[in-house]
Amino acid sequence: MNDLKASARKIADFVNALSAKGGLRLRYRITAGGGAADPEGLERRDIYVELEGPDAPLLIEREGEVLRALEQVASQILRLDPLDHDRISFDAEGFKANRARALKEMAKAGVESVRATGQPYSFNPMSSRERRMLHLALKEYEDMRTESNGEGARRMVVLYPLDWKNTDRARATAQAFRRR
Repeated sequence: MNDLKASARKIADFVNALSAKGGLRLRYRITAGGGAADPEGLERRDIYVELEGPDAPLLIEREGEVLRALEQVASQILRLDPLDHDRISFDAEGFKANRARALKEMAKAGVESVRATGQPYSFNPMSSRERRMLHLALKEYEDMRTESNGEGARRMVVLYPLDWKNTDRARATAQAFRRR
C-alpha cells in the first residue's frame, strides 16, 4: 500500500459498489495518511473509512461483524499481508471509537483485578483485531504480561502478573510425565 491515494480510490470504488449494487444507503468519508491515525493508538491505520446514512446501523449489528467483513474484503482488494490488517479501518456511528474506549476500560479493570488478587484475569473471547488492540492497551502496564489462549472463536487474552508462575494442573501433569 505504497500509494495511499490510489488505495483510497480503490476503497471508494468498493464502497460505491456496495451502495449501487448492494442497495445500501451509505455515505462515506475516506481519510488516508496521517489524518487516518487512531487517536486511541490501538490501530496502525493508514486508511480510515467513516460510513453513515440510513443503513449504517446494519453495519454495527452483531458487535460490528459487517464492519470486520468490510475490512477483510478491503484488505484483500489492496492485497495487504494478513499481519497488516489494521492498516485499514471502517467505522459507522462511532462504533469502533466506542469499542476502543471500552477495550481500554476493560484493560484497566483487568489490571485492577490482577493487582488485587495476584491471579490471572481472562477477558471474554474476541476477534483477532480486538485481541491485538487489547494487548496494545495493556502494554503500558509494566508489571503485567499478556497471552492469547484458546482456539478459533474462543480465543481470548489472559492477563498475568509479570512474575506469575503457571501452576496449571494439566501442564504440571504433562511436565511430570515428559520423557527424560
